[in-house]
Amino acid sequence: MEATVIRTDTDEKTWGGGNEPFKASYGKLMMWFFILSDAITFSGFLAAYGFSRFKYIDSWPIADEVFNHFPFMHGVDAPMYYVAFMTFILIFSSVTMVLAVDAGHQMKKGKVILYLALTIIGGMIFVGSQAWEWKNFIQGEYGAVTTRGGNILQFVNTEGERVALSDIAVFQTSEREQHTKNKGVWYDEEANLPTYSVEQIKTGFLANTSLLIRTQSLNEDGEKTILTREESLQKLDSEAIGIVEGANLTHNEYGVPLFADFFFFITGFHGFHVISGVLINIIIFFNVVLGTYERRGSYEMVEKVGLYWHFVDLVWVFIFTFFYLV
Repeated sequence: MEATVIRTDTDEKTWGGGNEPFKASYGKLMMWFFILSDAITFSGFLAAYGFSRFKYIDSWPIADEVFNHFPFMHGVDAPMYYVAFMTFILIFSSVTMVLAVDAGHQMKKGKVILYLALTIIGGMIFVGSQAWEWKNFIQGEYGAVTTRGGNILQFVNTEGERVALSDIAVFQTSEREQHTKNKGVWYDEEANLPTYSVEQIKTGFLANTSLLIRTQSLNEDGEKTILTREESLQKLDSEAIGIVEGANLTHNEYGVPLFADFFFFITGFHGFHVISGVLINIIIFFNVVLGTYERRGSYEMVEKVGLYWHFVDLVWVFIFTFFYLV
């Protein structure tokens, strides 16, 4: 029995339960339902990130200082350049996907193959770039000292430029022992022995009078607070208890550990979506090459996977805006 909408002048039929409600196939509708549910999930993650950042607004890491690496340019300060490059690649892959879908509507198999291949290459470049960014984030660049209260102390010179622990530490001949729960601070334990000890850093800091300490607290200009030489010496001597190099789910040389937690979770979850999209695109690509959709007389499958790919790109735009830029 078909549903109808009664109007004053005529009866207009709506969906009667057929195969294509509102001229959309079942597959397209299911893809839209999936995208809607996934959009709600990502919205929840970004909202949680926003609330957490607001809670630590006075000490949240500055993205320009964290993501300032660029391949083959070691030591060059390039804030957000590589992240912007990743974003461009992903958006460009969305353009090639549009062209692939359009070619499918015109039943041009050769162009569908070309544009799908470019989309897959773009996705692979993005995933590889994200893996490289993770490596740098985990490995760290400068290192820092942790305090009794769980705060991070970073080292800078008189011009405000970051100084690495390797440039501060003074080599000591005494053998170091890994810190465990039954030695020293009972509630803390080192998973891996740090490259340097607190004593090596203290000795080197004392010998170099041009070094200062920068805390997590932000000043009125939104920059991290740099202590005077006297304040730095007192802070390091009374509060420093450990060394942190890079970032993980427990420690973070860039600042609040929660920042690293959200970085790994949100970008990792999005990266999983990109990897899934690349794998699906590869499957669709081979089906196109084999002429599967040509025989069916429709490239709708390319259009459906295109919807998913555009969604993944759009989500990254929000992540890039709220996590990296704001």
